[in-house]
Amino acid sequence: METWSVLRQDDNGNEFHLGSHDTRISALAHVLVMESGVQHKQLYWVAGPPGPAVRSNRDLYLHFLHIGQEARNASWSLSAFLRALWKVSGPLCDREVLDPDDVAAMFSAAATTPPAEFDPAWSSADLALPGDEPEGHADWERVILSQLADLEDFLNSPPGPQGRFGVEAPRPTGSGRRATPSLWYNFDPATYLECAVAGSLGGWDAADGARVPLPGDSGRRSYVRPITTMTWADLARIAVCGQMYE
Repeated sequence: METWSVLRQDDNGNEFHLGSHDTRISALAHVLVMESGVQHKQLYWVAGPPGPAVRSNRDLYLHFLHIGQEARNASWSLSAFLRALWKVSGPLCDREVLDPDDVAAMFSAAATTPPAEFDPAWSSADLALPGDEPEGHADWERVILSQLADLEDFLNSPPGPQGRFGVEAPRPTGSGRRATPSLWYNFDPATYLECAVAGSLGGWDAADGARVPLPGDSGRRSYVRPITTMTWADLARIAVCGQMYE
């Protein structure tokens, strides 16, 4: 069986073996968890067969589906998952282009690390995008923090059983501008993650058991296409689809 090792070099140049993984994505997720939890920079890397593991929208869809099922079994809230996702994104924030494996690892890492605390300042902050379209990690961050602020508002004004049919975020007086639409359909990690990829990239198949084709759909699966690179703008669209796609 192929394995991937996570290694660390400390400030004195000493190397340490931190663990072995049976997938490249799991090893990359381990690195993100370690890097997001330290205040000083140490060198972490993955040694093993080269990637990529995620080659298509279908690969990413199945990966997100698996993470969502694990989050459901662990009873994670959507807010907790997104706060963890925001936390583990930090080590990648300077990259303009991301490998699909890194994107998959970021979401895997979010499911295995304690989430950041909610900052009340997010509710009143001006999180509007500076341009017409998201660009870079800072804009993706505005999208995620906007969703977190909405979810915090929903704690005081719950969407109720009709939420799955679409409900507007409360956004009470004093709320800052936000980077996302106010309409919400999905309030748990499993549904959010499935809709995130299905709506933005496709890759689903009715046989997966998570999506039922609607009348008028062209078939029982979506088109499978290769993915070689992704951007933070792609991740921002993924997040919005997680919130709004049905």
